[in-house]
Amino acid sequence: MAWPYIFQRGTLISQFSHHHVVVFLLTFFSYSLLHASRKTFSNVKVSVSKQWTPTAFNKSTELPAEIWSSNHLFPNAEEATLFLGTLDTIFLFSYAVGLFISGVVGDRLNLRWVLSFGMCSSALVVFIFGTLTEWLHFYNKWFYCCLWIVNGLLQSTGWPCVVAVMGNWFGKAGRGVIFGLWSACASVGNILGACLASSVLQYGYEYAFLVTASVQFAGGIIIFFGLLVSPEEIGLPGIEAEENFEEDSHRPLINGAENEDEYEPNYSIQEDSTITQAKAISFNQACCLPGVIPYSLAYACLKLVNYSFFFWLPFYLSNNFGWKEAEADKLSIWYDVGGIIGGTLQGFISDVLQKRAPILALSLLLAVGSLVGYSRSPNNKSINALLMAVTGFFIGGPSNMISSAISADLGRQELVQGSSEALATVTGIVDGTGSIGAAVGQYLVSLIQDNLGWMWVFYFFILMTSCTIVFISPLMVREICYLVQRRHAHTLNE
Repeated sequence: MAWPYIFQRGTLISQFSHHHVVVFLLTFFSYSLLHASRKTFSNVKVSVSKQWTPTAFNKSTELPAEIWSSNHLFPNAEEATLFLGTLDTIFLFSYAVGLFISGVVGDRLNLRWVLSFGMCSSALVVFIFGTLTEWLHFYNKWFYCCLWIVNGLLQSTGWPCVVAVMGNWFGKAGRGVIFGLWSACASVGNILGACLASSVLQYGYEYAFLVTASVQFAGGIIIFFGLLVSPEEIGLPGIEAEENFEEDSHRPLINGAENEDEYEPNYSIQEDSTITQAKAISFNQACCLPGVIPYSLAYACLKLVNYSFFFWLPFYLSNNFGWKEAEADKLSIWYDVGGIIGGTLQGFISDVLQKRAPILALSLLLAVGSLVGYSRSPNNKSINALLMAVTGFFIGGPSNMISSAISADLGRQELVQGSSEALATVTGIVDGTGSIGAAVGQYLVSLIQDNLGWMWVFYFFILMTSCTIVFISPLMVREICYLVQRRHAHTLNE
């Protein structure tokens, strides 16, 4: 049984079966679970900070202060907060390094094995980090750092693998809206993590880690036995075989030709179209593909802002407005809601225009205004939630597009036509570069906040959002010129 899903110019250009639905859901929830475990850490920072300082629950005068302090890590909450920011930076740096490696590995090994191994192993590390150490009352900074480095490396297997699997099953037609909706997996994971953490936080932060780690481990087992990596595994035609029947099948949304009318569709890394076993391209080849470096640098700035909201929003709400940690966790969900709507709607519009960069640039320009507005939010939960959702729409939406639909476009442009083994590598490069920027940003956020206050943190976010626009501006100008020329030609033909 099959259903049509995308029409273009009045012609049916693709169909999907129930296998496509299963792949969509499995990859969606697998990455949601990975993000849920990350969100747990950001949601319990206040509780962890209190537990790591000697004044948190020291209500008894019978216990000597030196014995109490020896069982904890920091003399005050400020140093604990700075260490939490350092852990975020450590995680993101190891995550970034892992992405560059995982992308290459994912193109050479079975994507299902790599994804399942990463999910299960990461769940065990999270359990040890947040639950086992608390049960044993074992507090050690170096041990925490080592665990979070390993966790970053293991979690990095997720995104390149799921994007590559989705790219194997869904072609470029409608990719913006499909991937825009699918990329909500990160935001859904944030919401899931926030709900799970807040539901058991009253029993202790260690149970928040326990619940998310258990669910993630179970998800890894399901992925190992249930995920189909590509249509060829069950005898269905591949995406490229279907796209060969389309008009303009060799003209993707992103290509390297300055003048698209001069594009030669027969030019590719693999000139023999009869080759069915594609060879994975090298890391250097992937870096040299048109658009990869500009979008990677742009994503480094944008992911810095997006992940700062991800890691610090509940903490900001608790400390700046004095709201309870569980209430701040639930309220932070609205940022992700805005990101889900923004990614889907902006992806749909980019499909209609058949260009991505102009939509991204417009959204990011509006994001600057939304950051200014949110930084001046009053101490009112309803107004804060509304401004938070608007900010998520204009920041989370473009972030989702770059990390999913645009990464898939870059990995399937004309220079790698016929080589699906470029998808994970390109995705790893884009997301890895973004994670390096995010890693540097988390330390800077904690440093700026500690010395200058939250308002200067928002000024920093505005600067980074502006840099994102600068990096994609050459692509935006070229795509706008193409749209103008296309419209002019259409007018002349009429």
